[in-house]
Amino acid sequence: MLEAAGVVVFALTGALVAARKRMDPFGFILLATVTGVGGGTLRDLLLDRRVFWIEAPADVMLCTAAALTAWAIAYCKPGMLDGWGAKRLLIWADAAGLALFAVVGAQKGLAAGVPIPSAIAFGAMTGTFGGIIRDILAGDRPMVLWSRDFYVTAAAAGAGATVALAQLGLDPNLVMLGGVAIGFGLRAGSILFGWSFPKLPGDGTPPPSG
Repeated sequence: MLEAAGVVVFALTGALVAARKRMDPFGFILLATVTGVGGGTLRDLLLDRRVFWIEAPADVMLCTAAALTAWAIAYCKPGMLDGWGAKRLLIWADAAGLALFAVVGAQKGLAAGVPIPSAIAFGAMTGTFGGIIRDILAGDRPMVLWSRDFYVTAAAAGAGATVALAQLGLDPNLVMLGGVAIGFGLRAGSILFGWSFPKLPGDGTPPPSG
C-alpha cells in the first residue's frame, strides 16, 4: 500500500512536468511512469530481484491513470497545471514521494537482509532516482541539483530513521510513520525555511584553468 501511494504521488509530479512542457498524452504517460517506478526499478535490479512493477503491473496502470487524468485537466483547463501554483504542487508532491519511497526502499533493503548502511542507501536511492530521471528526460536540471537544499539528505534521513526504528522492534506502522515524518519534515523545512548545509567559502567563480 505504501509503495502504491509513492508511485501515484511521484507519477503526479511527472505529469505536472509534462503539463509544463506541453507534452502530448504519451509524453504524460512516459514521464509519469518513469518517475513513479524509476527508483524502485533501480532498487530491485541492484537487489537482484524481479522488478516490482513486473510482478504487479497495477503500478504502471496507476501511473497511466494519473497521467491521463492530468492530461485531461491540462487539455480542458489550459494553464491550470503549469502556473506558479502547479510548480508549488510539484515541489510538495515530490517531497511527499521522496519521503514515502525512502521508507519503502529502506524496508525492502532490510527485508532482503542487506547491511544497515546499504538499506539506508537503498532508501535514499529509491526516494530520489525517479525524480532525477523525470527531470533529465524533461530537459530540466534535476531537482536534486537545484540548490543546497536538503534533498538526498532528507531521503537518507527518512531511510535512516526507518532502519533505526525497525531495529528497536517497534510496530511496523510506527516505523513507517516515523520514517516518513523525518524524511518529509526535513525536506519541508528546507523548502519553507531554507534549511541546508553551509555554503562552501568563495564567490562561486570557477578557478582559472591552466
